[in-house]
Amino acid sequence: MKTTGSRSSRPEAGLRARRGRAGAPPIRGMQSREEARVLIVDDEEVVRASCRRLLEPHGYEVAEAEDAAGALRSMEEAGFDLVLSDLKLPDASGIELLKEIKEAHPETEVILVTGYGTVSTAVEAMKLGAYDYIEKPFRPEELVSLAARAIERRRLRAENLRLKKELSARYIRNIVGTSRAIERVFRLIGAVAPSASTVLITGESGTGKELVARAVHYNSPRRDKPFVVIDCGTLAGELIESELFGYKKGAFTGALADKKGLIEEADGGTLFLDEIGNLPPALQSKLLRVLQEKEYRPVGDKRPVRVDTRFITATNRDLAAMVKAGTFREDLYYRLAVFPIHVPPLRERREDIPLLAYHFLRKYAEELGREVTNISAEAMRVLTSHGWPGNVRELENAIQRAILLADGTTITPETLGFLAPSAPFTSEPPRSIEELKEIKKALRERSTEDVERAFVTEALKRNGWNISRAASDVGMQRPNFHALMKKHGISRPR
Repeated sequence: MKTTGSRSSRPEAGLRARRGRAGAPPIRGMQSREEARVLIVDDEEVVRASCRRLLEPHGYEVAEAEDAAGALRSMEEAGFDLVLSDLKLPDASGIELLKEIKEAHPETEVILVTGYGTVSTAVEAMKLGAYDYIEKPFRPEELVSLAARAIERRRLRAENLRLKKELSARYIRNIVGTSRAIERVFRLIGAVAPSASTVLITGESGTGKELVARAVHYNSPRRDKPFVVIDCGTLAGELIESELFGYKKGAFTGALADKKGLIEEADGGTLFLDEIGNLPPALQSKLLRVLQEKEYRPVGDKRPVRVDTRFITATNRDLAAMVKAGTFREDLYYRLAVFPIHVPPLRERREDIPLLAYHFLRKYAEELGREVTNISAEAMRVLTSHGWPGNVRELENAIQRAILLADGTTITPETLGFLAPSAPFTSEPPRSIEELKEIKKALRERSTEDVERAFVTEALKRNGWNISRAASDVGMQRPNFHALMKKHGISRPR
């Protein structure tokens, strides 16, 4: 690449990091001026030198190229925040160079400079993605200000992209676990998120169904649009209707003005309908129409409203059983259950309890201003053996309470004394043979787990907590024995 410096004729091997001169005014809005890199493209050395002298005192790193080919080679060798290019170059036009840059490096801002500017050329440049257009001769402060604004936009766009990526990752990270059951949930989220399919999330209360819904939305192309939530189990039928569909002024007593419905609020984004099993039959038919026709009518309005809203629903009830009982529309059920995701209860992924417990410990110890950093092995056995009918939500609340009760830096079994002995189901008696079978299965699993936990712990104690010797003592392979330890959250006492 042939490039010419403003003070020397020797080629530059790359970007020269030049510090701003003392006393140079700061670039308004820039947070990291040393990282702002500019490529000046012009066949006249005097023009390049002039632009360099204007920009370097403001903290920019500046490189030069005398033609389009040299500019593209420089772009391949090093990244630039801004390209300042003449419209007329020896081997191409600035418009052609702009197209090449935007195709290969769409994040780079481009400003075109010319003494032959026309309105049509300026419009074409802006359509192709140029940040702006400046004519020679220009005032020094005009160029400096324009460059600062262009690089500030580049910085803001990069920051927005980073925040979006972090946001997506955050909603995945909030679903904590390494068990096979939760890994399957991760895979399903990844499979359905890029599509526009409706999603039905099932699971007991407290398992984190809304977290899954948010993870689907924020990893989808709709992440920049609204994520709107409504709990169908907390509102009466009339209130749900007005919240979902909105209403026109005068539609009923108290309707003093038009109100936009949540379906329309979520247009372009996602509407999460929690506890969908509580939706009244009359509203089920209205919701079905929205799913089929992509339109609905607000209460009291004769004109339909068209929407592009993705629906994600959740329930802790058995919708298939409700369909058989005639309390939930079969056609709506199949519309909602295009892609089902089941979130397992905590008792079915006990190996995740230690991870979850320490996740909540780190989170709430800081929030509550308490220096509680550890959970003893005995306390962890209490946590992993508890039934957790309230699932992850109950565990989260228990860790918060334990942090406040802890005497010192460690949560002990005494700290967890408030946890009443619990079976892995609610205190209500079963209301169907299916529920009875489920409870009996859970009780058998819990009894088996208690025996397994005692078996592993005693073997470790007999062998001084040496895993290899303990495995050999009981006649097991070490990996299988270690898997049992992990399953029950058993670790060597500190």
